[in-house]
Amino acid sequence: MYTVLFFLMGLFLSCGVHEYDRDSFLDKELETEANIPKGLSLSVGIVGLDANNPHGDGSGKVRLSAVANNAVQYRYRFSDGSEEVSNEGTFTHTFKEKGTHGHKITVFAYSSTGNAIEVSETITVFVEEQEAELVWADEFEKDGALSAQNWKLETIAPVNGSWHNGELQHYTNRSDNVYVSDGTLKIVAKKERYTAQGTTKEYTSARLNSLFSFTYGRVEVRAKLPKGEGTWPAIWMLGSNIENVGWPTCGEIDIMEHWGHEPGKVSCATHTTSCHGGCPDVTVGTTAITDYNTEFHVYAVEWTKNSLRFFIDDKYVYAYDPSVKNKDTWPFTADQFIILNVAMGGSWFSVDPDFVSSTMEVDYVRVFQ
Repeated sequence: MYTVLFFLMGLFLSCGVHEYDRDSFLDKELETEANIPKGLSLSVGIVGLDANNPHGDGSGKVRLSAVANNAVQYRYRFSDGSEEVSNEGTFTHTFKEKGTHGHKITVFAYSSTGNAIEVSETITVFVEEQEAELVWADEFEKDGALSAQNWKLETIAPVNGSWHNGELQHYTNRSDNVYVSDGTLKIVAKKERYTAQGTTKEYTSARLNSLFSFTYGRVEVRAKLPKGEGTWPAIWMLGSNIENVGWPTCGEIDIMEHWGHEPGKVSCATHTTSCHGGCPDVTVGTTAITDYNTEFHVYAVEWTKNSLRFFIDDKYVYAYDPSVKNKDTWPFTADQFIILNVAMGGSWFSVDPDFVSSTMEVDYVRVFQ
């Protein structure tokens, strides 16, 4: 009996020691599962920072270094929502927003068990405006016909054989109305009876649509304008989605317009769903140019995601920058194409009865981004 009792007591003690060892093992296992990084520090070095460049050299580059105990991976999160992962903790990031701006940088240190700690720092970085690159151009250097790779001649009138605004011309693809010579494009408006699409008009001219479409950039057109009461030359842009959404939903950017009955008065404007002509709360940029028909001038627009700024000979003349931007006030978030044309007459002005012909000359069209 004593032998049995000692056996049972021994068995009981043996099981108790095992249970104790098991608990100790589980405690150690749980401690491993909760392996949390400690002592996280973040070092930020703005490239080119010195006494003369307190926010960097304009490259926007910053060198980042994070260190923490028990960390096997680091994740950087930036205020613009972008993220980058580094196993070593070192990383070089380039900020893109032009100008001087504050940026919050948050780094997370992860352990092998996935636990993490974080630390943040806000810095101010200067990013220099980069020189725009030429992405498309027509220099009109080859005499003869217009480049079919760059332009489409629009000749089909959209309103039962007529054009909008009460215009009095037919647009043609004839060399009488459009050609290249001596390094410039010529768009010639002529007084002549011409029949097309079942309608007869007293004037002809040409309308060119670029086959290049783009979103945001700077457009420059160096041109000499036609003269004569009734002429209506224009350098402008329309949304490439016009066939799907119509006008003015597509948005229109008028880089230059000139009406011959107001000689020397050059206009730039925009047309949107919220305002497409004569709106009391939207102005139109007008500039006086006395030699519009004898000298070349550079008409330009700078189109960004925030504004449209118009220039003549590099001089700022007008901006469209609505305080509230939505689909009605700011459709300028998608591709547009360029249009060059000379219309004749309109519903609110007539043509000089002695008019014979006049030409718009274009030295170049350039697009920079």
